[in-house]
Amino acid sequence: MVILVSLKDNAKLKLKSFFGRVSMQIAIKNIGIIVSGDYNNALLEGDTIIIKDKLIKSVGIVPDDEVFSSDVVINANGATAIPGLIDSHVHITFGDYTPRQNTVGYLESYLHGGTTTCISASEVHVPGRPKDPEGVKALAIAAKKCFEEYRPGGMRVLAGSIILEPGLTRDDFIEIKEQGVWLAKAGFGAVNNADEYVGMVSEAKSSGLFTTLHTGGASIPGSFPITGDDLININPDVAFHINGGPVAIEDKFFETVAKETKIAMQVCTAGNLRTTILCAEMAKKYKAFSRFLIATDTPTGSGIMPLGMIYTISHVASLAGLDPEMVIASATGNVAKVYGLNSGFLKTGCDGDVVIIDAPLGGTKNNALDSLKNGDPCAIGAVISDGMPRFVGRSRNTPPTTRKIHVERSEIKNIFN
Repeated sequence: MVILVSLKDNAKLKLKSFFGRVSMQIAIKNIGIIVSGDYNNALLEGDTIIIKDKLIKSVGIVPDDEVFSSDVVINANGATAIPGLIDSHVHITFGDYTPRQNTVGYLESYLHGGTTTCISASEVHVPGRPKDPEGVKALAIAAKKCFEEYRPGGMRVLAGSIILEPGLTRDDFIEIKEQGVWLAKAGFGAVNNADEYVGMVSEAKSSGLFTTLHTGGASIPGSFPITGDDLININPDVAFHINGGPVAIEDKFFETVAKETKIAMQVCTAGNLRTTILCAEMAKKYKAFSRFLIATDTPTGSGIMPLGMIYTISHVASLAGLDPEMVIASATGNVAKVYGLNSGFLKTGCDGDVVIIDAPLGGTKNNALDSLKNGDPCAIGAVISDGMPRFVGRSRNTPPTTRKIHVERSEIKNIFN
């Protein structure tokens, strides 16, 4: 969170700039390691990132005058910069409230865990949610519009995922697409068997919607298992929590999906850790790593997990034989490519979402990547989302950073907490 105080002559100009109304430039300097978000070119040269007007202006080797002319300069002091994490499986309702855990304000806590974008896995947990075609259309449209400008705690929320129910037609899909809804979720509809989803998912895809499927054992009341065979037949864009939500499909299907399909394989913190590692191994073996995605599947019965993304990154990096910078891509750039987002990468023109991570104070490793490889959660020292610093110094959810990450200079008097 940023509190602006002591504004003088150009106060209005600078205040407006932090809310995107006029130009504002932020420099992050003295970065020790830059992780790009692209697993094919995971580490970048240089030590500076410039963000202007909510977008990344330059990354790597940057002229000194670009830093000098910036309105805010953050000194990373040798820590590591990564793209803001993208959690593609969050059960958002409306506002910033979860009925499953009866908690308000959890999204800001997720931002303190390094997540700058949350994607709705459908608004299925809205109390009394409708199940008829008109009702599920209205629910998805309302959720989508609620979060178009609303940034709880600085979190970007991509909400509004229509729950596929019997009776929905191509005209319905076209109608909601015109209203901005582009996500569709199968697995929680009032169907008699999984085969009924085959036609609905195919129709939704042909109408321009991005389709996802609850995969594995039954979850909430009224749901039923989606087997590996069902997954292949339904053929969604993304297999949600393929490692279990919370119960996984049979082991043999991880190889089949990686080797023989184009389905993106999402693993979640709330699922089965053993099959998370199996999925990562199959994705690497069959050159399908671009389709391997890390998410949380929260808040659900497993609770609220502000550090869920970080923990799963550390689990995969320490147990699957993958470099941590490659695993970070599965929570950033891979997600952005699969979902068609402008975030997830540290490169010119992408959304200004940057997280500064470091070795936790008192740990046995010297930097964030080595800490993750060791199975430790990294410390988070700063989060910038939508080109705006949300906090600099220390996350409220992680240990302190080993290095002192701080605001070196600002044209605005800031208190970062």
